[in-house]
Amino acid sequence: MSKYNLLEAIMEQSKSPKKQTNKRQKIMETAITLFAEKGYSNTPTSEIAKAAGVAEGTIFRHFSTKDNLLINVIVSFLKESIPLMAEELFEDIISRNVLSFEDFLRELIKNRMEFIKENKEIFQIIIKELLYNEDIRKEMIPYFVENVGSRLMHLIQSYQERGELIDIPSKDIQKMIFVSIGGFFVTKFVLMPNDEGDEEAEIGNIVGFIMDGIRGNN
Repeated sequence: MSKYNLLEAIMEQSKSPKKQTNKRQKIMETAITLFAEKGYSNTPTSEIAKAAGVAEGTIFRHFSTKDNLLINVIVSFLKESIPLMAEELFEDIISRNVLSFEDFLRELIKNRMEFIKENKEIFQIIIKELLYNEDIRKEMIPYFVENVGSRLMHLIQSYQERGELIDIPSKDIQKMIFVSIGGFFVTKFVLMPNDEGDEEAEIGNIVGFIMDGIRGNN
């Protein structure tokens, strides 16, 4: 199983015993199995309904669209898994003995780029939902900030103490990093997905752009 494949991870989690056995849960578990096996685009709702033993109309009654079904599956998984995923991400990067914050940023972007490339279709759907669905934003962003943001904030503060980063509120640096990296990924994988450039150069450019704004004086 690829360590970056989100559908495979969700399918693996769905194999564990759960108390929920209602029709909605059955549809979600069936959908994620088929999505992981065949791909999201290649799995029609009629096939999900047949495998789940329900009418296709039941899927639309519970989820309204196939995109919404996927989002419900992913949100449910992420709410359980974001803390562990964030911890594993930071441990993986730090274990490579990165010495500078610039090196950390470079490794972070490389890691998340591989993750998004493995889950490109899902990433595009999530971004669309985050832009247009306020409920999803309210549900997911606090989890992200609490688990990823808090770890990044601690790291920023430690590099500030070394004088490597500018002496401004660490929350402001955190926001600059989120906006810059988030904008980079949305542009690359959603707005301009067919613009194939030199990834190493692109990563170097975005890292340099961020560091020019937050580098300390020493």
